[in-house]
Formats: sequence, structure tokens, C-alpha cells
Amino acid sequence: MWLALNELHPTTRRLLASRAVRSVAQGALVADLSLYLHALHWSGLGIGLTLTAGGLIAAVLSLLIGIASDSFKRKPFLLYNEGLTVVCGLAPLVSASPVVLVIAIIIGGFGRGSNGSAGPFAPAEQAWLAEAAPPVNRGWIYSLNTAAGFFGMTLGALLAILPAFWVHPLGPQLAYSPIFMIVALGGCVNLWLLSGARELRAEPGSRQSANTFKKTPAHRFENHILWRLFQLNTINGLSIGLTGTLIAYWFALKFHIGPGAIAPMMAITFALTGMTSIFAGRLTQRHGLVSSVLWSRGIGVLLLMLLPLMPWFWLAAIIYMLRLASSGASLGARQAQVVSLVRDERRGLATSVNAAAFQVPQSIGPGIAGPMIAAGMFVTPFYLAAGLQVLYVIGYGRVFRRYERVGMATPEKKSPL
Repeated sequence: MWLALNELHPTTRRLLASRAVRSVAQGALVADLSLYLHALHWSGLGIGLTLTAGGLIAAVLSLLIGIASDSFKRKPFLLYNEGLTVVCGLAPLVSASPVVLVIAIIIGGFGRGSNGSAGPFAPAEQAWLAEAAPPVNRGWIYSLNTAAGFFGMTLGALLAILPAFWVHPLGPQLAYSPIFMIVALGGCVNLWLLSGARELRAEPGSRQSANTFKKTPAHRFENHILWRLFQLNTINGLSIGLTGTLIAYWFALKFHIGPGAIAPMMAITFALTGMTSIFAGRLTQRHGLVSSVLWSRGIGVLLLMLLPLMPWFWLAAIIYMLRLASSGASLGARQAQVVSLVRDERRGLATSVNAAAFQVPQSIGPGIAGPMIAAGMFVTPFYLAAGLQVLYVIGYGRVFRRYERVGMATPEKKSPL
């Protein structure tokens, strides 16, 4: 693996490193944010709606940023994201008022556990990463990118244990302050990393040539496949939103435990998922992108149905670890599939459609699941999510099986649907 890392383009290495740095704070927040708000006596509905609002705004912005990044440089968008991250990380250190926290959570994208993603600026990040990634190696590179995020989240989740020791003597705001310091520090480090990276693509083509291309079969094919992608990701996003974002809150209320038990469990889970992501990246080179996705998500559905039935924390924790390690391993393969379906000048659009279609329904999920969990309905959100995942797996295989090999998507191929 180290030989492969040394062979990567310097810009690719910087983008991978920035994802790892960014994911440390995200790993800490996915473990602690809902627990912090719960310690401040926020209701389940209030926590869920705040995360919902943040996700919806991020989805709209990601669509706009993705389109804009195709017409302009992609690097500035990532620098803007890190600057906002620094400001939002410092805000909770100043005040724990609901207004300040809501603004910081929404703008900073806190608590969504995005595996090091750049939030609404992720389409620019994904399109930039594809520039120096040969099509045949994209499954591996994007899986490595996913693994870097999960390993960073592992460290973040371990750091999330700290408030458990301080919350009683210091109170919630002071006890959880180090988590927000990590957010701000990570943003500063990434400003340095990304400022030294460079874009490799040529300047966008003229408007006249772009308009001419709109009349070709290739353009119509890209529009068709992006619409199918939008439909599938809507299903996937709602499924993940019902369970993923509030999983720490679910464990806390179901088993009456705090960050001292939840954070280590999540750290182990993220580490396992990072390792399975690397394994999945190798599988994509041998068996293709689509097969890797179908196997990992199919196993994940079965484990998702078992998770809420577990009577003890340790057993539920094991199922959760295996479930995320299985389903999360396919993230890199799915991202590589997206950027390989369109031309470079439309990759920002493709990744923004991919992100927005996922984020909008994902954002709705916590608003639905939060009140359920607060009311003691610990099984219902998981079975709703499992049913949606079954539809997603079937649909993904039906749409993309014909494009098993990277670079096989061509407008001459008959639509799979």
C-alpha cells in the first residue's frame, strides 16, 4: 500500500491528507454532538430538526457549488470550506446558546459523520480528485480516500471519549470544548495543505462548444444516467438519515450509556470500515465497481435488520461495527462510479447531483427518527431504513450492472432501464 501511495500524484496525496484531517473532527462530532445537545437538555425533536436543517441547506449549496466548480477553479471552493470550518469551530467556544449552536451546526455541517467529506463543497473536492486519477485506478484511489476518512474518524471518535471524564465537574460547555477546538485546528491545517495543491485540468471549453455538445448522444446519455443516479440516491439518503446520523443518540437512550462507552465503539467501527474500504478498493480492480457495491450493501441490509433486536449493548455494538464496515466499504467505489460516467467538464455537476440527491432525504431522516427514538421506538427507524436499502440495492444493480468496468459508459449503449 505504501508503494501505491508513493506513486500517487502530489495533488492526490494532499487531497487524501486533507480528507483524513477533516475527518478527525467529524469522527468526534458524530459521537459527541447529539450527546452534547442532550446534556444541554435539547429535545430529540430539536436535535433532529437542527441536523435536518443543516443537511437541507448543504444539499442546495452542494448543487450550486458543483455546477459552479465546472465553470471555475475547484481549489478556491475547498479553501472557502476550511475557512468556514475554522469560524464554526470557534463559535461554540464563545457561547452555548441555542442560536449560536444552531448556526454553527448548520454552516459547519457538524454531526453528520461525512467521512471527511467537505460538506456542500464536496462536489468540487470529488471532481478535483478525479483529475489525477487514471480511470482504471479510480476505484482504488477513491476507496483509499474513503479509508483515509474512516481512519481519521477513528482518531476523532477516540478523542470523543474525553468529555465523559469532565462533564460532571466542568459542565457540558467546558467538557465538550476540546471537540470544537479540534474542528478549528483541523480547518487551519487543511488551509495549509490545500493551498499547496494545484489543479491539473485545462480551462473549461468555450460556451459555443458546450452548446454544440448538448446535441450529441453522449450528452443525452449523461443526462439519462444522472437522472437514474438522482432517483437511487434519494432512496439511499433517506435510509441512511433514519439511522446513521442519530446512532449515538439511539445507543444512549436504548442502553442508558454515555460517550465513555459509545465513542470507543465508534472508533473501532471506523477503523474496521477503513480497512474494509482498502480491501474493497482492491476488489474493484479485480471484480469491478458495481459488484463491490452490491455485495457490501447487501450484507449491510441484513445486519441493519438485526441491529435493533439486540438486547445488550455489547452485542448491538458488534452488529453495528460489522454493518458499517460492510456498507461503508463501498463508498469509494460508488464515488468512482459517479465521476467515471461523465466528462471532466461535467464532473462537478455529476458529484453535486450525487450529493444533493443523497443529502436532502438524509436530512429529512433525523427529523423523523429523532422523535421516534425519544419516544422509545427503537426498532421502527431501522426497519424503515432496511426496506429502503433493499430497493436501493436492487435499483443500483439494475441501472449500473451494464457499466461494471470503469470507462465502459458510452452513449451508444442501450439504457439499462
